[in-house]
Amino acid sequence: MERPVTSPHELRNPETLARPSGFSHVVMAQAGRTVYLAGQTAQRPDGSIVAGTIAEQFDAAAGNVVLALEAAGAHPQDLVSIQIFVTDIAEYQRLSKQIGDAYRRHFGRHYPAMALLEVSRLFDPQAKVELMAIAVTA
Repeated sequence: MERPVTSPHELRNPETLARPSGFSHVVMAQAGRTVYLAGQTAQRPDGSIVAGTIAEQFDAAAGNVVLALEAAGAHPQDLVSIQIFVTDIAEYQRLSKQIGDAYRRHFGRHYPAMALLEVSRLFDPQAKVELMAIAVTA
């Protein structure tokens, strides 16, 4: 089940830039309260990391982003920016369909400004993906 697409923020994708796929080039946040989320991995409440592929860990990390947003009274459609850190960009690309399915399950078809970065490792050596996000609520 996908989440609703409506967002209070204005998303723009100028024709002078390459057509975006799965992100927006520009997000103009409406006035409101800014919420900065710490990096979210596939960490369970007990602190252990969900084992599995980068897609499985992305799914768990995205769920943690939603839980963190809810704690701030925010929703996925309030997101204005997401940074995705991965330890293996080739695996991310190979599993992009499953990652896209997980993304839409948690965030719907709301695509804020995003960046995908490959890093040599994350703080927890079992983690393969970490999501950092910023939201602006009304």
